[in-house]
Amino acid sequence: MGSPLILASGSMARQTLLKNAGLEFVAVPASIDERAIEERMPAANRDPVTIARHLAIAKATAVSREYSGAVVIGCDQTMSLGPRIFHKATSIDEARETLESLRGQAHFLNSAVCLVQDGRVLWSEVSRACMQVRDFSDAFLAGYLERNGPEILSSVGCYQLEGEGVQLFDAIAGDYFTILGLPLLPLLAALRQHGINHA
Repeated sequence: MGSPLILASGSMARQTLLKNAGLEFVAVPASIDERAIEERMPAANRDPVTIARHLAIAKATAVSREYSGAVVIGCDQTMSLGPRIFHKATSIDEARETLESLRGQAHFLNSAVCLVQDGRVLWSEVSRACMQVRDFSDAFLAGYLERNGPEILSSVGCYQLEGEGVQLFDAIAGDYFTILGLPLLPLLAALRQHGINHA
């Protein structure tokens, strides 16, 4: 293994994916103001795919400045329904509004991943998953919110597919790793290409 590998994220799901894939890395969450960075982007570039890529690179770049020579994995995920871009709900009432907005519609999870070394972008990619939410009842929604509580506020869509959140959906088109916020297969290929992945 050549350069040290760093994951610029505190996400346990992302860390677990990398550990399960046999990678040796350290996790160093990036300390950036995502909303401020997003607001500084030109309005014409504020589509969900570009925002995800831009924030992933910003996170990796911030960490790479502190760790000379390390290869840093940056990740970000946006959720979009038509032109609307969602952010994490900060309360159960906001979570209810988010889920009511998604009910009966298809939305996208846009997961960006990149590799940055010494402030230079080596590679980046955005993978998308289409999530078809079923037309669930108000009674189901109330029970779901009550049973899952504040835990769902950690996810932009107020759901975790590995839990009861899977019951919100009729269909899903896309990669499971993308849904979890880390397009793993393209990342592993990029790491092999750059001589970092031992596999």
